[in-house]
Amino acid sequence: MGHHHEPPLDGIYLFSPSGVVPEEKALTRARARLKELGFRTTMDRTALAIHERFAGTDSQRLAAINRAIKQKQPVVMATRGGYGLSRILPAIDWKAVAQSGKTFVGLSDFTLFNLALLAKTGAGSFSGPMAFHDFGGQKTDDLTMALFVEALNRELEILSFEAPDADAVDARGVLWGGNLAMVASLVGTPFMPRIKGGILFLEDVAEHPYRIERMLAQLWQAGILERQKAIVLGQFTDYKLGPLDNGFDLPSVITWLRKTVKVPVIPGLPYGHVPVKATLPIGRKVGIATEDGMAYLVLEEH
Repeated sequence: MGHHHEPPLDGIYLFSPSGVVPEEKALTRARARLKELGFRTTMDRTALAIHERFAGTDSQRLAAINRAIKQKQPVVMATRGGYGLSRILPAIDWKAVAQSGKTFVGLSDFTLFNLALLAKTGAGSFSGPMAFHDFGGQKTDDLTMALFVEALNRELEILSFEAPDADAVDARGVLWGGNLAMVASLVGTPFMPRIKGGILFLEDVAEHPYRIERMLAQLWQAGILERQKAIVLGQFTDYKLGPLDNGFDLPSVITWLRKTVKVPVIPGLPYGHVPVKATLPIGRKVGIATEDGMAYLVLEEH
Protein backbone atom coordinates (compact mmCIF):
# COMPACT_ATOMS: atom_id res chain seq x y z
CA MET A 1 0.00 0.00 0.00
CA GLY A 2 2.58 2.52 -1.16
CA HIS A 3 0.23 5.52 -1.13
CA HIS A 4 0.17 5.83 2.67
CA HIS A 5 3.26 7.05 4.48
CA GLU A 6 1.96 7.16 8.05
CA PRO A 7 3.85 5.19 10.71
CA PRO A 8 2.41 1.70 11.28
CA LEU A 9 -0.63 1.61 13.57
CA ASP A 10 0.86 -1.06 15.80
CA GLY A 11 0.27 0.33 19.29
CA ILE A 12 -3.01 0.94 21.14
CA TYR A 13 -3.72 3.14 24.14
CA LEU A 14 -6.78 2.02 26.13
CA PHE A 15 -8.77 4.69 27.93
CA SER A 16 -12.22 5.03 29.53
CA PRO A 17 -13.97 8.28 28.55
CA SER A 18 -17.49 7.03 29.39
CA GLY A 19 -18.92 4.26 31.56
CA VAL A 20 -17.27 2.36 34.38
CA VAL A 21 -15.39 -0.84 33.47
CA PRO A 22 -17.06 -3.58 35.53
CA GLU A 23 -14.28 -6.16 35.38
CA GLU A 24 -10.52 -5.67 35.21
CA LYS A 25 -9.96 -9.26 33.98
CA ALA A 26 -11.73 -8.40 30.73
CA LEU A 27 -9.16 -5.70 29.97
CA THR A 28 -6.34 -8.13 30.77
CA ARG A 29 -7.88 -10.57 28.26
CA ALA A 30 -8.32 -7.75 25.74
CA ARG A 31 -4.66 -6.76 26.00
CA ALA A 32 -3.56 -10.37 25.50
CA ARG A 33 -5.75 -10.69 22.39
CA LEU A 34 -4.55 -7.39 20.96
CA LYS A 35 -0.97 -8.59 21.52
CA GLU A 36 -1.77 -11.77 19.56
CA LEU A 37 -2.95 -9.52 16.72
CA GLY A 38 0.41 -7.72 16.78
CA PHE A 39 -0.45 -4.61 18.83
CA ARG A 40 1.47 -3.21 21.78
CA THR A 41 -0.94 -1.84 24.38
CA THR A 42 -0.77 0.73 27.15
CA MET A 43 -3.60 1.28 29.61
CA ASP A 44 -4.49 4.74 30.85
CA ARG A 45 -3.96 5.07 34.60
CA THR A 46 -7.62 5.86 35.33
CA ALA A 47 -9.08 3.30 32.88
CA LEU A 48 -10.50 1.41 35.87
CA ALA A 49 -11.56 4.43 37.94
CA ILE A 50 -15.07 4.38 39.43
CA HIS A 51 -17.31 7.35 40.13
CA GLU A 52 -21.00 6.44 40.22
CA ARG A 53 -21.67 4.90 36.78
CA PHE A 54 -18.68 6.63 35.21
CA ALA A 55 -15.05 5.64 34.72
CA GLY A 56 -13.99 8.45 37.04
CA THR A 57 -15.21 12.00 37.59
CA ASP A 58 -15.73 14.33 34.63
CA SER A 59 -12.35 15.96 35.27
CA GLN A 60 -10.64 12.56 35.54
CA ARG A 61 -12.10 11.48 32.21
CA LEU A 62 -11.10 14.77 30.58
CA ALA A 63 -7.57 14.28 31.91
CA ALA A 64 -7.58 10.77 30.40
CA ILE A 65 -8.41 12.25 26.97
CA ASN A 66 -5.56 14.74 27.36
CA ARG A 67 -3.14 11.94 28.27
CA ALA A 68 -4.37 9.87 25.33
CA ILE A 69 -3.46 12.58 22.81
CA LYS A 70 0.00 13.14 24.35
CA GLN A 71 1.17 9.52 24.79
CA LYS A 72 3.09 7.64 22.09
CA GLN A 73 0.76 4.87 20.86
CA PRO A 74 -0.78 5.79 17.49
CA VAL A 75 -4.22 4.22 18.12
CA VAL A 76 -6.52 5.23 20.99
CA MET A 77 -9.34 2.81 21.82
CA ALA A 78 -12.21 3.30 24.26
CA THR A 79 -12.57 0.44 26.74
CA ARG A 80 -16.38 0.63 26.58
CA GLY A 81 -19.37 2.91 25.99
CA GLY A 82 -22.21 3.31 28.46
CA TYR A 83 -22.79 6.95 29.27
CA GLY A 84 -20.53 9.90 30.00
CA LEU A 85 -19.26 11.82 26.99
CA SER A 86 -22.39 14.02 26.84
CA ARG A 87 -21.24 15.70 30.06
CA ILE A 88 -17.80 16.69 28.82
CA LEU A 89 -18.09 17.41 25.06
CA PRO A 90 -17.85 21.22 25.52
CA ALA A 91 -14.70 20.89 27.66
CA ILE A 92 -12.69 18.81 25.17
CA ASP A 93 -10.00 20.62 23.15
CA TRP A 94 -11.03 19.25 19.74
CA LYS A 95 -8.27 21.06 17.88
CA ALA A 96 -5.66 19.39 20.08
CA VAL A 97 -7.38 16.03 19.56
CA ALA A 98 -7.23 16.47 15.77
CA GLN A 99 -3.66 17.79 15.78
CA SER A 100 -2.49 14.78 17.82
CA GLY A 101 -2.88 12.66 14.67
CA LYS A 102 -4.09 9.75 16.79
CA THR A 103 -6.45 7.18 15.32
CA PHE A 104 -9.49 6.95 17.63
CA VAL A 105 -11.70 3.86 17.79
CA GLY A 106 -14.94 3.15 19.66
CA LEU A 107 -18.70 3.00 19.31
CA SER A 108 -21.94 3.38 21.28
CA ASP A 109 -21.41 6.40 23.60
CA PHE A 110 -18.14 7.01 21.70
CA THR A 111 -20.27 8.04 18.68
CA LEU A 112 -20.39 11.46 20.40
CA PHE A 113 -16.60 11.68 20.29
CA ASN A 114 -16.42 10.51 16.64
CA LEU A 115 -19.03 13.04 15.50
CA ALA A 116 -17.92 16.01 17.63
CA LEU A 117 -14.37 15.57 16.33
CA LEU A 118 -15.67 15.56 12.75
CA ALA A 119 -17.99 18.55 13.33
CA LYS A 120 -15.38 20.67 15.07
CA THR A 121 -12.27 19.85 13.00
CA GLY A 122 -13.16 17.70 9.98
CA ALA A 123 -10.86 14.98 11.34
CA GLY A 124 -11.79 11.35 10.82
CA SER A 125 -11.85 8.45 13.28
CA PHE A 126 -13.20 4.91 13.41
CA SER A 127 -16.47 3.56 14.69
CA GLY A 128 -15.49 0.08 15.72
CA PRO A 129 -14.80 -2.50 18.40
CA MET A 130 -13.86 -1.69 21.98
CA ALA A 131 -11.62 -3.42 24.49
CA PHE A 132 -14.15 -4.59 27.06
CA HIS A 133 -16.87 -6.31 25.00
CA ASP A 134 -15.16 -7.08 21.71
CA PHE A 135 -11.65 -8.06 22.77
CA GLY A 136 -12.20 -8.85 26.44
CA GLY A 137 -15.07 -11.35 26.39
CA GLN A 138 -14.76 -15.10 26.92
CA LYS A 139 -14.99 -15.47 23.14
CA THR A 140 -13.97 -13.08 20.41
CA ASP A 141 -15.27 -12.98 16.87
CA ASP A 142 -12.61 -13.75 14.25
CA LEU A 143 -14.32 -11.67 11.56
CA THR A 144 -14.58 -8.62 13.86
CA MET A 145 -10.85 -8.95 14.64
CA ALA A 146 -9.91 -9.31 10.96
CA LEU A 147 -12.08 -6.37 9.88
CA PHE A 148 -10.53 -4.22 12.61
CA VAL A 149 -6.94 -4.98 11.54
CA GLU A 150 -7.79 -4.53 7.85
CA ALA A 151 -9.53 -1.20 8.48
CA LEU A 152 -6.57 0.17 10.47
CA ASN A 153 -4.11 -0.95 7.79
CA ARG A 154 -6.41 0.39 5.04
CA GLU A 155 -6.47 -3.05 3.45
CA LEU A 156 -10.25 -3.42 3.35
CA GLU A 157 -11.28 -2.10 -0.05
CA ILE A 158 -14.88 -3.25 -0.14
CA LEU A 159 -17.13 -4.34 2.72
CA SER A 160 -19.86 -6.49 1.16
CA PHE A 161 -22.89 -7.70 3.09
CA GLU A 162 -26.21 -9.38 2.40
CA ALA A 163 -28.93 -6.77 1.98
CA PRO A 164 -31.96 -8.45 0.42
CA ASP A 165 -34.29 -5.61 1.45
CA ALA A 166 -32.08 -2.76 0.25
CA ASP A 167 -33.19 0.04 -2.05
CA ALA A 168 -31.24 0.46 -5.27
CA VAL A 169 -28.35 2.87 -4.79
CA ASP A 170 -25.03 3.82 -6.37
CA ALA A 171 -23.60 6.85 -4.61
CA ARG A 172 -20.52 8.43 -3.07
CA GLY A 173 -20.39 10.60 0.02
CA VAL A 174 -18.89 11.15 3.45
CA LEU A 175 -19.48 8.20 5.78
CA TRP A 176 -20.78 9.24 9.18
CA GLY A 177 -23.13 8.12 11.96
CA GLY A 178 -23.04 5.51 14.71
CA ASN A 179 -25.45 4.96 17.57
CA LEU A 180 -28.85 6.46 16.73
CA ALA A 181 -29.60 7.76 20.23
CA MET A 182 -26.22 9.54 20.26
CA VAL A 183 -26.73 11.03 16.79
CA ALA A 184 -30.21 12.27 17.76
CA SER A 185 -28.86 13.76 21.01
CA LEU A 186 -26.53 16.01 18.98
CA VAL A 187 -29.33 17.71 17.00
CA GLY A 188 -29.18 21.45 17.70
CA THR A 189 -25.72 21.30 19.28
CA PRO A 190 -22.43 22.55 17.83
CA PHE A 191 -21.20 18.94 17.84
CA MET A 192 -23.51 17.70 15.06
CA PRO A 193 -21.64 17.39 11.76
CA ARG A 194 -23.30 19.33 8.92
CA ILE A 195 -23.01 16.80 6.16
CA LYS A 196 -24.70 17.14 2.81
CA GLY A 197 -24.76 14.18 0.45
CA GLY A 198 -23.39 11.85 3.10
CA ILE A 199 -23.80 8.15 3.75
CA LEU A 200 -25.34 7.89 7.21
CA PHE A 201 -25.09 4.60 9.13
CA LEU A 202 -27.08 3.89 12.31
CA GLU A 203 -27.53 1.21 14.99
CA ASP A 204 -29.03 0.97 18.45
CA VAL A 205 -29.53 -1.37 21.38
CA ALA A 206 -32.35 -1.89 23.88
CA GLU A 207 -34.58 0.71 22.23
CA HIS A 208 -38.18 -0.23 21.38
CA PRO A 209 -38.93 0.20 17.65
CA TYR A 210 -41.26 3.16 18.38
CA ARG A 211 -38.36 4.92 20.12
CA ILE A 212 -36.13 4.16 17.12
CA GLU A 213 -38.82 5.65 14.88
CA ARG A 214 -39.15 8.74 17.10
CA MET A 215 -35.41 9.41 16.89
CA LEU A 216 -35.48 8.92 13.11
CA ALA A 217 -38.44 11.32 12.98
CA GLN A 218 -36.34 13.88 14.85
CA LEU A 219 -33.49 13.52 12.33
CA TRP A 220 -36.02 13.77 9.48
CA GLN A 221 -37.74 16.86 10.90
CA ALA A 222 -34.37 18.49 11.60
CA GLY A 223 -33.70 18.18 7.85
CA ILE A 224 -30.78 15.81 8.32
CA LEU A 225 -32.07 12.64 6.64
CA GLU A 226 -33.20 14.36 3.43
CA ARG A 227 -29.68 15.72 2.90
CA GLN A 228 -28.08 12.24 2.77
CA LYS A 229 -27.48 10.04 -0.28
CA ALA A 230 -28.12 6.83 1.63
CA ILE A 231 -29.22 5.62 5.07
CA VAL A 232 -27.46 2.39 6.02
CA LEU A 233 -28.99 0.48 8.92
CA GLY A 234 -26.85 -1.69 11.17
CA GLN A 235 -28.31 -3.99 13.82
CA PHE A 236 -31.08 -2.89 16.19
CA THR A 237 -31.04 -5.43 19.00
CA ASP A 238 -32.19 -6.38 22.51
CA TYR A 239 -35.61 -4.81 22.59
CA LYS A 240 -38.91 -6.22 23.85
CA LEU A 241 -42.26 -5.68 22.16
CA GLY A 242 -45.36 -4.98 24.26
CA PRO A 243 -49.01 -6.09 24.10
CA LEU A 244 -50.11 -2.84 22.43
CA ASP A 245 -47.76 -3.17 19.45
CA ASN A 246 -50.25 -5.26 17.44
CA GLY A 247 -47.65 -6.26 14.87
CA PHE A 248 -45.69 -2.99 14.97
CA ASP A 249 -42.00 -3.95 14.85
CA LEU A 250 -38.73 -2.88 13.25
CA PRO A 251 -39.98 -3.65 9.69
CA SER A 252 -42.86 -1.21 10.32
CA VAL A 253 -40.30 1.48 11.16
CA ILE A 254 -38.32 0.78 7.98
CA THR A 255 -41.52 0.90 5.89
CA TRP A 256 -42.41 4.25 7.50
CA LEU A 257 -38.86 5.58 6.94
CA ARG A 258 -38.94 4.72 3.23
CA LYS A 259 -42.35 6.30 2.76
CA THR A 260 -41.35 9.45 4.66
CA VAL A 261 -37.82 10.13 3.50
CA LYS A 262 -36.99 9.84 -0.18
CA VAL A 263 -33.48 8.53 0.43
CA PRO A 264 -32.37 4.95 -0.32
CA VAL A 265 -32.44 2.75 2.81
CA ILE A 266 -29.98 -0.16 3.07
CA PRO A 267 -30.55 -2.49 6.04
CA GLY A 268 -28.16 -5.32 6.94
CA LEU A 269 -24.86 -3.62 7.81
CA PRO A 270 -22.78 -5.84 10.14
CA TYR A 271 -22.43 -3.21 12.85
CA GLY A 272 -23.93 -2.46 16.25
CA HIS A 273 -24.12 -4.08 19.68
CA VAL A 274 -23.49 -7.48 18.10
CA PRO A 275 -20.49 -9.86 17.99
CA VAL A 276 -19.78 -9.34 14.27
CA LYS A 277 -19.04 -5.71 13.55
CA ALA A 278 -17.17 -3.83 10.87
CA THR A 279 -14.73 -1.03 11.71
CA LEU A 280 -16.01 2.00 9.79
CA PRO A 281 -14.06 5.15 8.83
CA ILE A 282 -16.07 8.17 9.98
CA GLY A 283 -15.44 11.27 7.88
CA ARG A 284 -14.03 9.39 4.88
CA LYS A 285 -15.50 9.69 1.39
CA VAL A 286 -16.81 6.23 0.47
CA GLY A 287 -19.07 4.60 -2.09
CA ILE A 288 -22.21 2.52 -1.59
CA ALA A 289 -23.91 0.33 -4.17
CA THR A 290 -26.48 -2.45 -4.15
CA GLU A 291 -26.91 -5.30 -6.63
CA ASP A 292 -28.68 -8.70 -6.55
CA GLY A 293 -29.44 -8.70 -2.83
CA MET A 294 -25.94 -7.55 -1.86
CA ALA A 295 -24.64 -4.18 -0.68
CA TYR A 296 -21.10 -2.96 -1.26
CA LEU A 297 -19.47 -0.26 0.86
CA VAL A 298 -16.37 0.91 -1.04
CA LEU A 299 -13.89 2.06 1.61
CA GLU A 300 -10.73 2.43 -0.46
CA GLU A 301 -10.60 3.74 -4.00
CA HIS A 302 -7.58 3.18 -6.19
